[in-house]
Amino acid sequence: MKTLAIFGRAGHRLVWVPVLWALMGTAQAGLFDDDEARKAILDLRQRVEQSNTAIKGLTDENAQLRRSLLDFQGQIDGLKVEQSQLRGAQERLARDLSEAQLSQKDMVNGVNERLRRFEPVKVSVDGAEFMAEPAEKRDYEAAMDIFRKGDFAAAQVALGQFVQRHGKSGYAPSALFWLGNAQYANKDYKDSMANFQQMLKVSPAHARAPEAMLAISNVQIELKDLKGARKTMDELVKAYPASEAAATARDRLARLR
Repeated sequence: MKTLAIFGRAGHRLVWVPVLWALMGTAQAGLFDDDEARKAILDLRQRVEQSNTAIKGLTDENAQLRRSLLDFQGQIDGLKVEQSQLRGAQERLARDLSEAQLSQKDMVNGVNERLRRFEPVKVSVDGAEFMAEPAEKRDYEAAMDIFRKGDFAAAQVALGQFVQRHGKSGYAPSALFWLGNAQYANKDYKDSMANFQQMLKVSPAHARAPEAMLAISNVQIELKDLKGARKTMDELVKAYPASEAAATARDRLARLR
């Protein structure tokens, strides 16, 4: 029955043999297809693994690049901070320098101002021009302010101190003249005459020299020395004939004779 099932009748034998071969070929083709598929799968797996390796490598490179970028960004941020600090330091330095320059300028101006207080200045008194120390000018003007107020006792003290302190000053002849007048007003006649005479001795060409001689004659009259007064006025007229004091002396001489 098996043989017949396989081969059948003689008339069917040629039909079953090709079918068998066809079945065998199909089996072989199925086996071949499985090998090819397995090989393709292996190739695909290998490519996937290679791709994964490449991707991992790119990922690692990307991570490294990202770290490098972060480090670079950190360096940039650090440089920005340093630049900001340097800019702030530069601004502070510029501000400090400006303040130092202003302070130095104020200091220089202050020193110059103090020096000017001690530097001689040109002054003009009673028609005479000369260089005077600031202290001389200050003391003389202060004493004369007292004299102009009519406080002759205080003026006598102030002018006397000026002469003692600044005896060689250009103000000295004028100071002696006004000191003599203050003493005359205080009826200190002898000292008054001595200062008028001292004034004529140190500065005979002074603009107030004629007035000083006339003042001496006035003192002599107060001291009842009429002879001495006439002599002084005669000398005044001879020494300073064009002066107003000389004209006054002529009138008085006419009355005294």
